[in-house]
Amino acid sequence: MAARVLLARGGLLRPAAQSGFLPGLRTVTSSSHRAREDSWLKSLFVRKVDPRKDAHSNLLAKKETSSLYKLQFHNVKPECLDAYNKICQEVLPKIHEGKQYPCTLVGTWNTWYGEQDQAVHLWRYEGGYPALTEVMNKLKENQEFVNFRKAKSDMLLSRKNQLLLEFSFWNEPVPRPGPNIYELRSYQLRPGTMIEWGNYWARAIRFRQDSNEAVGGFFSQIGQLYMVHHLWAYKDLQTREDIRNAAWHKHGWEELVYYTVPLIQEMESRIMIPLKTSPLQ
Repeated sequence: MAARVLLARGGLLRPAAQSGFLPGLRTVTSSSHRAREDSWLKSLFVRKVDPRKDAHSNLLAKKETSSLYKLQFHNVKPECLDAYNKICQEVLPKIHEGKQYPCTLVGTWNTWYGEQDQAVHLWRYEGGYPALTEVMNKLKENQEFVNFRKAKSDMLLSRKNQLLLEFSFWNEPVPRPGPNIYELRSYQLRPGTMIEWGNYWARAIRFRQDSNEAVGGFFSQIGQLYMVHHLWAYKDLQTREDIRNAAWHKHGWEELVYYTVPLIQEMESRIMIPLKTSPLQ
């Protein structure tokens, strides 16, 4: 029998759950399925958001810190990747350890699966935008960093960055021992849905804490907007598969996925390997 479909927000067609259609989804009776349809249709008109008129950054970000994050993507010429990694491992730790710079290197990686020959760097600026400006001005006077930027630019095909805040309900990224692989899952949300995403993931994150895999969750402020990034750590690819499959057996996870999928326009997964000098190993 052909699967029935429902028209979701933004015109996305979502198949109704049925036995054998989606692995990990439990079979539901027609009555409970109708109840979920009714509940889902109501959600189109009743959004569970904070009614206050305020910026997303004030509603979703951590109040106890004023940290700003910068996420950098560098696409390196294939023949230059080893040389690029070498100079990064020589210079970036000096900035990280320098007491005069109010910033911290959270992690630095090469993409293993996803875009090839790509480097990813995540920085934290303690003190927000003033700290970012202070670091930039001081680095302009650091001749070693000026030389590093010149050498690095000759090795790159392209680069982009984003300024991010961290979700209040996510773990704060802290150094961890390895070896681990890291997954950066990036979601381009539909404009106007960021708070709704936050409402759902404030509940969903508790399903993904059992194995200490949650590293950090962020949303963009400058750069590509309505972007969400979730950073996860796993021992290896098989452990990642096992942990993700186990989430589907926890009551409530399926429903939260059901409601968040229609909020997404595009999504991407990168599997990354940390460099030797990365605080996240």
